[in-house]
Amino acid sequence: MDDALMRGRVYGADHDDPDPGPRPGRRYRELVAGPLDGLLLDVTGWSDEQLRTGAALPTEIGAHGPGGRAHYAPRPADPRRWDWAGDTP
Repeated sequence: MDDALMRGRVYGADHDDPDPGPRPGRRYRELVAGPLDGLLLDVTGWSDEQLRTGAALPTEIGAHGPGGRAHYAPRPADPRRWDWAGDTP
């Protein structure tokens, strides 16, 4: 993974974590656009099918507020980056 990605904040890290960045030996995808723009998603242990499908991630800052989900899918030309596909309740 490139150096720029390794400096990002990991989705789900505690706000008061003194080191919310990626950990060695883990696999990440960069979330692009939408409410989670710029965060890294830890996909360590995910199956190939899960990596092709993407994820619906719980977030309080999406269009639907608490309980909503932000949907992200792999970018065809660069599957290390997942593009926002919209929010659902």
